Amino acid sequence: MEQTLKITNVLSDPTRYYIYQYITNRHQEVTVQEVADHFNIHPNVARLHLSKLEDVNMLASETKKTGKGGRPSRLYRLSDDVIQLHFPFRDYMLLAKVAIETMVSLGEAGKTALYHTGKRFGAEVIEQELAKKSLSNNELEFEQKLNILKSAATLAGFYPEFEVNGDHSKIYFQIFNCPFKEVAQDHTDTVCNMHQEFLRGMFEALFSSAELIEKENMIKGCSHCSYQAVVSN
Repeated sequence: MEQTLKITNVLSDPTRYYIYQYITNRHQEVTVQEVADHFNIHPNVARLHLSKLEDVNMLASETKKTGKGGRPSRLYRLSDDVIQLHFPFRDYMLLAKVAIETMVSLGEAGKTALYHTGKRFGAEVIEQELAKKSLSNNELEFEQKLNILKSAATLAGFYPEFEVNGDHSKIYFQIFNCPFKEVAQDHTDTVCNMHQEFLRGMFEALFSSAELIEKENMIKGCSHCSYQAVVSN
């Protein structure tokens, strides 16, 4: 609870909140000067906001040479710590670990049930987005489906980026945050397979067919997860 209060106090400043959102959406390290320029504030003010965010472990920083000569710069990035705001505190991470351990202990049958459940929840995320917008999948053009996919993936906490090829048959997307990262470190293959089924459920809820191919995986050392989806509208 004490950490929650510290975080809410830090984020109560609107500029600081938007700086955190800015770094979240950048998917890369930022300097004090970049933040100062983007928000039109003095570098000393930017440094103060960044330090406050680092004090509550929302950001991490290190000093690096930028390759442009001169003194090394301090670069800020999102912390690897999971930020949870719950009143009262509820340890959903512990619940997730218990659930995964239970499914794994059941052998292949447990894993199969986990993957099936992941896919179903992925589809439900899309269905909820469609319901909020009072849309029917049968009426949607490709661009509308893509926007629904982007919105659902963002709400799921993936921090996604999407690209589409010319004939709309392939969607390339990157995930810069894995909501299952902490659990996946102990059960990488099982959790990553479940995550992929979650994504497959999202795509199949929108497209008549979708083949999902993993390209990069952050749990295995990459900076993000990336996928190629071959779809038909």
